[in-house]
Amino acid sequence: MLERVVIFIAGAGLVFAQPPANFEESVRAAMAPAVAQQRAAVQKQAAAVKEANLAAFGDSFFTVPFARAETGTADCDPLPKSELNSLIESASQKSGVDAQLVRAVIDQESGGRPCALSARGAQGLMQLMPDTADDFEVQDAFDPKQNVEAGAKLLKSLLNRYNNDASLALSAYNAGASRVDEAGGIPPIAETTDYVAEILSKLNLVKPKTTDSLTAAARPAEK
Repeated sequence: MLERVVIFIAGAGLVFAQPPANFEESVRAAMAPAVAQQRAAVQKQAAAVKEANLAAFGDSFFTVPFARAETGTADCDPLPKSELNSLIESASQKSGVDAQLVRAVIDQESGGRPCALSARGAQGLMQLMPDTADDFEVQDAFDPKQNVEAGAKLLKSLLNRYNNDASLALSAYNAGASRVDEAGGIPPIAETTDYVAEILSKLNLVKPKTTDSLTAAARPAEK
């Protein structure tokens, strides 16, 4: 009888040692509230930044490079290159925007950090302003896929608006289309001129010598 009891207990131990078939799903379900709480905290922070800056700067679209937006930005590592490249290539194919341009904007805007949050409320890899994210029906601006796809679509719309002039499209991406239209070219804002020059330099393009024409094209750099 004792032997049967020992065998029964040993057998039961083997059964309980094996995790149930839905063990991973159970773990994810248990972690979901904590993940959602963390994401909500970041989004709440973004909303607070937006409200503060509406009072300080008005309702204007103006993104800033990641290096100038560290204050108030959630800390995270850049996405692995393979993952980021896959997102860029996919967004490039869907939007029709050159992948190198999308990559250069991401590098300038967020340094590849999906949790980047600027002092003015711009969010994620391509630093989408909340209103812009809403326009492109982005549910979560910190989701890398949604962010890059929306950012690429925004670039495409600006390139169309300015006859594929990269310098003007980038100016509008940084400072807003209204400022580009008012200036009749690249706005005389130090941050914007630096932003455009740095990205065009990465793409081996040069900034137009004059900025007073909406049709001045960015040309390949002379060697």
